[in-house]
Amino acid sequence: MSTSTAAPASERVYEHVKHAILRGDRAGGTFFTEGQVGDEVGVSRTPVREALLRLETEGLVALYPKKGALVVPVTPREAHEVLEARLVIEEWAAGRAWAERADLVVDLRGHLATMVDAKAADDVAGFSEADRAFHEAIVAAAGNSVMARQYRMLRDRQMCILADGIRASASRMTHAVTAHRTLIRLLTEGTRAEFVRESRAHVQDAMDRLGVAR
Repeated sequence: MSTSTAAPASERVYEHVKHAILRGDRAGGTFFTEGQVGDEVGVSRTPVREALLRLETEGLVALYPKKGALVVPVTPREAHEVLEARLVIEEWAAGRAWAERADLVVDLRGHLATMVDAKAADDVAGFSEADRAFHEAIVAAAGNSVMARQYRMLRDRQMCILADGIRASASRMTHAVTAHRTLIRLLTEGTRAEFVRESRAHVQDAMDRLGVAR
C-alpha cells in the first residue's frame, strides 16, 4: 500500500493504519490514539478521524470517542465465518468466471509468476499479496462488483487472521504454488465442473491449514 504525500491526508492515514493492521504491526487488541497516528503520518487529527471512521466501517477498528481506536481482534467464530463466506464466493465465482477463462488464465499466470519470485526471495508479504491478487482476479472475472467488493473485505480479515497466527512458511508457499498451478491447468485443460470443484477444495484446504473448523 502506497502512502505517497500526493494523496489526500485522510487517504494516507487510511493506508498507513490499514497496512499496519494487515501486516500485523498493529495486532488485534492493540489500542492507539488519534494523536499517535497523526504524529506517525504528519497530519492533523481531522484526517485521522476520517480515516478511522472508514476503517471502522470495514470492521478493522472499533472507535472510542475522545479516547482512540482498538484494532478488532479476530475471534475463532469470525475466522470460521470469513473462510466460510470466502468458500461460497469463490465456488460461485469459479463457475461464473469459466466463460472468461481465455483472458483470465493470462492474468493468473502473471500472479503465479509473482508468487514464485516472492517465494524464491523469501518475501512472505509479497507472496501473500500475489496469492490474494490471484483469487481476486477470479472473483473479478465473475463480473459482479458487489461480490468483488465483499470478497476484498473478506481477504482483509483473512490477512488479520494470518497476522495474528499462522504465517506462510516455505512448505506452505510450495503447497500454494502447486495448488494454484492446478487451478490454471484446469482452466486450460479441464472442465468447468473440475475447476469449480478444485476452487472449493482450495479454500477448504486453507480452512484446514488455519485450523478453522468447517
